[in-house]
Amino acid sequence: MSAFTHRIPVLFQHCDPAGIVFYPRYFEMLNATIETFFAEAIGWSFSEMHVHQRVGVPLGRIETDFHAASRLGDVLDWTLQVDRVGGASLAMTVRASCDGEARLTARPTLVLVDLDRMTALRWPDDRRAALERHQGGQTP
Repeated sequence: MSAFTHRIPVLFQHCDPAGIVFYPRYFEMLNATIETFFAEAIGWSFSEMHVHQRVGVPLGRIETDFHAASRLGDVLDWTLQVDRVGGASLAMTVRASCDGEARLTARPTLVLVDLDRMTALRWPDDRRAALERHQGGQTP
């Protein structure tokens, strides 16, 4: 299966006074990509997770490489590939590019947790199967 893709335009709210993306805003866009992936590709919205089922997927770890600046008006193409589905963890690679130029590569690891107890949970079988369908996907 190919990697999940998502487009995000660089808006004024993402930029510093020089008109380039302020690096913490990349993490907001990364989260938007992950949230959209769960809703569209896995069929499990953050609303369903957090509000109704009381589970979440906070970051356990993230490694990020910034390749080039993004500017106001750019449109970033985000791709998400599942690298590994563990017992409660999910390792992925997420890339942002603009017109084919690499801007950012992030390797987040999420952990499925019970929000009331703040303890790790095993992935339910149906969600694990959906995540595994995106494992090893090729970037389009």
